[in-house]
Amino acid sequence: MRLPRDIIGRELAALLRRHFGYEMVRQTGSHLRLATSMGGEHRVTVPAGGPLRVGTLAAILSDVAEHQGITRADLEARLFG
Repeated sequence: MRLPRDIIGRELAALLRRHFGYEMVRQTGSHLRLATSMGGEHRVTVPAGGPLRVGTLAAILSDVAEHQGITRADLEARLFG
């Protein structure tokens, strides 16, 4: 699956909240700090403004997939499929 090129940080945060229980813990400048306690404590930082760069999005998704114990392809299918 090809990663979306036009997703902004707040949209990604909403998808992570809906599908994996992440909640915004704080915002520092233009970055959102998300955390979940599902499957153990995990935190991830997401840039809030503008479309996410492909490499940044890929790194965030890889980090979340590793914590959830699923492949990145499965994570992408759940979020964007």
